[in-house]
Amino acid sequence: MYGAAAQPLTHPVFSRLFPSPGRGGEKEAATMNRLGKKGDETLIEMALSADDDIAVLTKFKSTRSEGEECNGPLCETTSTAESEVPSSSEGLNSTETTLLIPEHQVIDKRHQSKDSIFFRDGVRRIDFVLAYVDDLNKEWEKKLERRKEFERNLENAGLKLEREDKKESEDGKICFVKIHATWDVLITYAEVLNIKVPIKENDIPSTVENPLDCMLAPLRLPEKVMHPEPDYFTAPFSRDKQELYLINDESTFFSPSMRNRIVNYILTRCPYGTEEGKKKFGIKRLLNNGTYSAAYPLHDCQYWKKANDPNCESERYTLYMEWARFLRFYKEQPLDLIRKYYGEKIGIYFAWLGFYTEMLFLAAVVGLICFLYGLFTMDENMSSKEICDPAIGGEIIMCPLCDQDCEYWRLNTTCESSQYSHLFDNVATLFFAIFMGIWVTLFLEFWKRRQARLKYEWDLVDFEEEQQQLQLRPEYEAKCTHKKKNPVTQEMEPYLPITSQAVRFCISGTTVLFWVSLIIASMIAVIVYRLAVYAAFASLMENTQTLQPISGLLTPQLATSVTASCLNFVIIMILNFLYERIAIWITDMEIPRTHMEYENRLTMKMFLFQFVNYYSSCFYVAFFKGKFVGYPGAYTYMFNRWRNEECDPAGCLIELTTQLTIVMAGKQIWGNIQEAIVPWICNWWGRRKARNNPENLYSRWEQDHDLQTFGALGLFYEYLEMVIQFGFITLFVASFPLAPLLALMNNILEIRVDSWKLTTQYRRPVAAKAHSIGVWQEILNGMAILSVVTNAFIVAFTSDMIPRLVYYYTASENEDSPMSGYINNSLSVFQISDFPDRNKPKLNPENFVICRYRDYRYPPDHEKKYLHSMQFWHILAAKLAFIIIMEHVVFIVKFFVAWMIPDVPADVKAKIKREKYLTQKILYEYEFEKLKERLCQGGKQATEEEFITTEGRMELSRAM
Repeated sequence: MYGAAAQPLTHPVFSRLFPSPGRGGEKEAATMNRLGKKGDETLIEMALSADDDIAVLTKFKSTRSEGEECNGPLCETTSTAESEVPSSSEGLNSTETTLLIPEHQVIDKRHQSKDSIFFRDGVRRIDFVLAYVDDLNKEWEKKLERRKEFERNLENAGLKLEREDKKESEDGKICFVKIHATWDVLITYAEVLNIKVPIKENDIPSTVENPLDCMLAPLRLPEKVMHPEPDYFTAPFSRDKQELYLINDESTFFSPSMRNRIVNYILTRCPYGTEEGKKKFGIKRLLNNGTYSAAYPLHDCQYWKKANDPNCESERYTLYMEWARFLRFYKEQPLDLIRKYYGEKIGIYFAWLGFYTEMLFLAAVVGLICFLYGLFTMDENMSSKEICDPAIGGEIIMCPLCDQDCEYWRLNTTCESSQYSHLFDNVATLFFAIFMGIWVTLFLEFWKRRQARLKYEWDLVDFEEEQQQLQLRPEYEAKCTHKKKNPVTQEMEPYLPITSQAVRFCISGTTVLFWVSLIIASMIAVIVYRLAVYAAFASLMENTQTLQPISGLLTPQLATSVTASCLNFVIIMILNFLYERIAIWITDMEIPRTHMEYENRLTMKMFLFQFVNYYSSCFYVAFFKGKFVGYPGAYTYMFNRWRNEECDPAGCLIELTTQLTIVMAGKQIWGNIQEAIVPWICNWWGRRKARNNPENLYSRWEQDHDLQTFGALGLFYEYLEMVIQFGFITLFVASFPLAPLLALMNNILEIRVDSWKLTTQYRRPVAAKAHSIGVWQEILNGMAILSVVTNAFIVAFTSDMIPRLVYYYTASENEDSPMSGYINNSLSVFQISDFPDRNKPKLNPENFVICRYRDYRYPPDHEKKYLHSMQFWHILAAKLAFIIIMEHVVFIVKFFVAWMIPDVPADVKAKIKREKYLTQKILYEYEFEKLKERLCQGGKQATEEEFITTEGRMELSRAM
């Protein structure tokens, strides 16, 4: 089944580039017994070898172990094929080589569908595909030599290769190399990678059924979709104990995701020669220098129909039908199937996204209730009533909002905006801010419990230790020429000198600081725009008759805020596009040691930038706008030229809501366009020629080659998008209770968009393991704490809640209507004759004597003229007291809730202990039985001491 059949090399020059190892089996026989020696055959030592790039791979051949018997015609045929059939490297072309294959193995290409995931023999599975463009450019010979060396080393590593000539490809330009991992390769690297495999079916009773399951039945998926495999007790694979594992079929024992993970591990460490005196290895370098154009595992079938081959699982089709269609938005996600097909890393992302969306439902409901409360009480709001009343607001003359060009205006012109402001600035805002502080704690704590359950179910409990060992980056090994002894392993390993690290970190930090400063500069530019165009909008709306009907709704303040928010959003997108490339470059320059370090460093750089980029404008509106204005006659100016902005008489909260809505909604819409429409257009354009050809001639590897690449940072951008959204719904939620509802609707769409694009528009990603969401967990924890502070400040300083409460309890004079007179109380008086020439309006047609402005200052006839009044200090003290009280209350509740909820459920703890006990028991019993057999056979190696020791370990395991 896994014998080495003759493989045609269809390119006319391959026979000269890949010399045959010879017809005799002497070299192979000399290496047969080396496969089981992990210290000699794996690519780990090869990658660390400084003397010989292929010291190990040239010794690694996928053959049967020495002394293994082979019976039956298949073995005879295979042996004949290996010893008698000349390889194509000895001068035979593809057709001649095929004709020499034994009769029962001859493949008729005219009748064989190429939409297959197997080699031409229909038996060996394609685990990986390499693609390259065979064009005669100036570097053709160098690339050809690299491919020759690389593919020779892959074959020496035990991998089987089958090549497709460019004449057989769709465009006649691309050549494909199909890779199959033999059983010997799989079991060798399964041990190296510490892959856990089943040893016994799980006999622990499942959790008691939820009595609400019958109500949730419409949301459930079929059992075979939710749990595609039985639950097993597992143990790390060992070549010496193969009979211990449940190996029913060698071809299916390792799942396709495990197989492509193993092959990718080999590809990333396989050498291809020495250039400029430096050792070169890894498929990533070959992709970067254009030697290969693509490297990817195959999808198992087309997504819209099942595969014709009964040996194909058609899991991609199942995922598309049950998960990746929007009409299934109300269904649960098949997380076990996602994990089986794509690997744990992608599975944990969709588990987190689904859990986050479920928790958003509660926040969205409470936020909607708070919004409806503001809507239903809008007509009862005394502040907006007084502003809209012609006898009150119509008689209050406000000071001009800009120098000279702006005119005096009446307060009732902001009637509509003050009414809309009440939708978000009411007593429910305080309740919702406190609620979200508790909600975010519940979300994070319950996610830890969900994550712990997934770690157990997906065999990731002991993953953290092996992750540190296995994910050493090949780039780190290649670039670090210095070596030192590891104090733990006592082995020489590469390291980066501290001086080099310091220089690289200084360059990295300076670059990040420069780009953050660039964001701040762009935000200042937007502020200058707001200050510069306000007067233009005010003049335009006063002098344009067509705008008069909407002048009450579209005020100069609102027009300025909307246009500035849109401009800010465009700048955000441009800076994001540029900084993403800079962040990757400086992270590569730092040469992180492990994949985890690389992702964590890149994550922190990108998040810091995105945090400043997306939230800086919201922080400005929330905490700076209108706070440093001065007063008429003594305004403060930016750069001594532009007068600082004032808030609307109804407060700055409505402007923060506008800013938040535009940036948040715009980002979500633009993100969905990028994620769904752009890949679809690219794939449609790439496949436009293939649609006219018969389906059986459009090969599976070509179909996947025409798809988009889901790169190593694909999930990084998905997490980043969701974490930025998490910031919008937590940091500024007091200003916009509908933010969780918008996020919920977006995430329902996001799950299906992500699943659809991953299943239909992208090549199959290489499977990777992950036991958590990584550094994102710490970022979410930090944002949760910061959100309590920001919301407390928004309620205190941005909304009008505290001034209203102070007026209610200290200055109200009407018992029947305590809030009547609040607007008049909140506006100070300015004598127009005190205006300096720089501020004085050019026109005063109605000869106003005084005007009002938003502040708490003494009137012009007071001895402390225009100084802050005592009420201002009372309100400031109340604001500070409120911040302290709210923060402490929310933090106490948060930490109490976090303490009350254990990170790992009790039943999961019990299952972990039970599985460890049973696994140890099974392993000890296996060793015990082996010793008994050896004693019965009279083996010299088995001693009475070994027998007693093993029996003692079994007794100790039972006692534990």
